[in-house]
Amino acid sequence: MSEVPSRRQFLSGQALRDELAWAGKELADRLAESREREPPQGGDTVRLGKTAMACDVEVIMNPGPAAQVVAASAALDRVDELEAQFSAYRPHSELTLLNQRAATEAVAVEDELFELLWRAAEISRATEGAFDPTAGPFVALWRACRDAGRLPTEEELQHTRQRVGCEHLVFDHQLRTLSYLVDGLQFNLGAIGKGHILDRAGQVMTDALITDWMIHAGFSSILARGGHNSASGWPVGIRNPLFPERNFATMLLRDRGMSTSGSGVQFFRHEGQRYGHILDPRTGWPVDGMLSVTVVAPTAEEADALSTAFFVLGVEKAFLYCHNQPLIGALLIPAPTRGARLEPVVCNIPEDDLFFAPN
Repeated sequence: MSEVPSRRQFLSGQALRDELAWAGKELADRLAESREREPPQGGDTVRLGKTAMACDVEVIMNPGPAAQVVAASAALDRVDELEAQFSAYRPHSELTLLNQRAATEAVAVEDELFELLWRAAEISRATEGAFDPTAGPFVALWRACRDAGRLPTEEELQHTRQRVGCEHLVFDHQLRTLSYLVDGLQFNLGAIGKGHILDRAGQVMTDALITDWMIHAGFSSILARGGHNSASGWPVGIRNPLFPERNFATMLLRDRGMSTSGSGVQFFRHEGQRYGHILDPRTGWPVDGMLSVTVVAPTAEEADALSTAFFVLGVEKAFLYCHNQPLIGALLIPAPTRGARLEPVVCNIPEDDLFFAPN
């Protein structure tokens, strides 16, 4: 194992570059070895699902007693309840009403939502603003420009920038109120809400004493407990970002949340240039240095937010974050610099839990 670098080395960036080089050499061996190992296979399952959060949500279980199906149904009901509260696209949700009023007055917020909004702001600060739950105005601007067949102007981006940023939020923890310092700011939980809702739905399964299950929302956000088909966890496929119909790797997920962010499916072209849908909330421009980021974390909420943040931060800063947070793991796939060869970077994911597909 490499020596722990000093703070001076981290600030200079030399230790980080050395650590990445060491990780790259180690990964080359891991790739060769893992491609010789058979990944765990899926077996028979019982599935209960519905459409929610603009995607398919499923609770997946091993065959077993009817009680687990009852628990899964209750978990999906919990998904509906929380979506109705947290969605920024429902006219009467608590979050929508907060967005309408918080620029003119301090608004009392229900405890669970207050804590979620606070954690979202804290993750934004911890990731240097690469994750920002107030970046909705940028998304709206790009959507309008895409529909008009043009790019945003610098003047439009600058105007929008003034309405984005967690520094414009005022949390009162004693009164449980939230207010906005600028008009037009919009809190949107799109990059953290799915994970949080899966965590809460998973708690329903745990409270019902169901030990082995997996819940996903469109397979981009996942929470797993226990194991499947004699394996110690649940096998989850990770798609090749260049060829989405192919599998790039299989992750064995147990008692963890997982989230994948990528720009391989959602993007638009303008004058021959490709623009992804993930925006850097600090600039308002699409990110182009990464192809795919998969994060595993103790909760689906944290994995959800950090997969977006790491996509924006890039390989070096994402690797540094994981270095300082050993419970956070990541599979980072940057855009290839030569040809079409993908060179992934793995952080804090055990060798026995990751299986790369053959070339």
